[in-house]
Amino acid sequence: MTEFNFAWHDLAGMAGVSMIVLAYLGIQLERISSQSLGYSLINLIGAALILLSLFFTFNLASFIIESFWLAISVLGIVRWLTRR
Repeated sequence: MTEFNFAWHDLAGMAGVSMIVLAYLGIQLERISSQSLGYSLINLIGAALILLSLFFTFNLASFIIESFWLAISVLGIVRWLTRR
């Protein structure tokens, strides 16, 4: 039987996944606007937490997608700030 270890960085990654999924659900349920600062911040923090977990258990494909997710979230925040 395989032993399952769940470290703090795994918890951080799972929190990041939860944030991104809940933000997407919020969009689909029309509870969050894709133009809102909150949406971009949730995605930014979620991607950062997933990237943090990837420093301990690396996966290139996940690293690439989360890097883009983080960069796009930064773009959303910059656009939100320039509209104000």
